[in-house]
Amino acid sequence: MKQKLLGFFVLFLIVLAHGQTIRYVYDTSVNPDSINLVTMKSERTFLDVKGDHSLFISENKLVRDSLFAIFKSEVKENNKKEEKDFSKLEGKRHHEPTFFEYFITKNIPERKVYYYDRVAGKQIYYQEDRPIRWEITNTVEKQNGYPAQKATTSLGGRTWTAWFTKDISVSDGPYKFSGLPGLIVKLEDDKGDYKFDLVKKIMIKNSFEEPISSDAKQSTRINFRGDKAALELEFNKNRSTMATNNVGENMHSGSGRHGGGMRGGNHSGGGMHRGMGGEGNNFPMQGPNGDTPSFKSGASPNQNPIELN
Repeated sequence: MKQKLLGFFVLFLIVLAHGQTIRYVYDTSVNPDSINLVTMKSERTFLDVKGDHSLFISENKLVRDSLFAIFKSEVKENNKKEEKDFSKLEGKRHHEPTFFEYFITKNIPERKVYYYDRVAGKQIYYQEDRPIRWEITNTVEKQNGYPAQKATTSLGGRTWTAWFTKDISVSDGPYKFSGLPGLIVKLEDDKGDYKFDLVKKIMIKNSFEEPISSDAKQSTRINFRGDKAALELEFNKNRSTMATNNVGENMHSGSGRHGGGMRGGNHSGGGMHRGMGGEGNNFPMQGPNGDTPSFKSGASPNQNPIELN
């Protein structure tokens, strides 16, 4: 009887563990200038590990994306008008910007890494095709509260130094880095532009998971920039055609009554909200290129890419 109870308890713990997400929180420092060493900017990044899979994402992006997921769900449930959604979001647009306008998923045992971005309202991704080859040294030091061992590798035109701990038996780390016999607790590049420091570990019952679109465009690492540019070009071309058609419709609808054209433009699908969002059933307040809605204003702060080639 005791053995049965013990077996049931162990099974319960396994099921519970697989249903929870372990979040590793990193203080991340970035040099925003690719030429000069200026004051480092800081934000937090998360490595969410659930079972055999993980998600790397910045805190600012996760907060922004989860907020919009909630609003989008409310719109569908309550069938609210786009104008109401716009005013509801207006006061929430100025969340902190992020240097990581993408997210990365990993299949940890198979060492498969997927990079997801969004352009022109469409998700696009590729599978990383460069296996990370670590050189593990015999140097052992205490890093961020853990006994850690030093390892080095090269990726994207930078040489990276990682400190991993066997005290946490997760073969993973920030960004695309994984494959060491333990969790990476500290990571920095040779140019002093990027630094990740593990600061805490927390358990989350129902963590937000970035949705993977069923129509996401698959690309390759080599063709990624070209495919993104093609999607943006196609979007701008369609938007230009739609704008031309809306002008013609508004002129036609307004010709028979005083001021009718402007009123028609605001309600017939040619107004600001539909025009910026693309199709009428898209979520409003998309970015200028139809990207995932962004709270930040101005140009992206990421002038210093994490991968130089």
